[in-house]
Amino acid sequence: MAVDFSGKWEMYEQSDPEEFLKAMGEMREVKPVTIIKQDGDNFEISIKTPLRTNTNCFTIGQETEFCAMNGMKCKTTAQMEHGKIVIVTEKLSHVREIQGEDMVETLTAGSATLVRRSRRV
Repeated sequence: MAVDFSGKWEMYEQSDPEEFLKAMGEMREVKPVTIIKQDGDNFEISIKTPLRTNTNCFTIGQETEFCAMNGMKCKTTAQMEHGKIVIVTEKLSHVREIQGEDMVETLTAGSATLVRRSRRV
C-alpha cells in the first residue's frame, strides 16, 4: 500500500537541534512548516520558515538537483524504502516517514542527528 505524504505539516517537536544545526553551519533554530504535494512517485515539497521558503520537486528513482535551505545545491536520487522517502547526499541523510498521525523526519549530518515530528493541519 502506498504511503500518502500529501498535506500541510507543522512541526511540534524536535530533538537535539543545536548539535545538528552546528554540523550544518546553520545559526538559528526555526519551526518549519512543510507542504507536500504527491502524485504517485512525483513530489513537490516546500519548507517554509520565517526566513525563507524552499521548494524541491522530484520523482522517486530519478536523479534531481536539490536545493537545501542554506542555498547549497546537489544532485542525488530520492528513493522510497519501506514506505519512507530517503534522500542521501555527501553531507546529509534525510529520511521522511509517516508514523501514525505524525510525519517523522530523521536528518543526519556527520555524527549529529535531528529528529523532527510534525502533524498534518
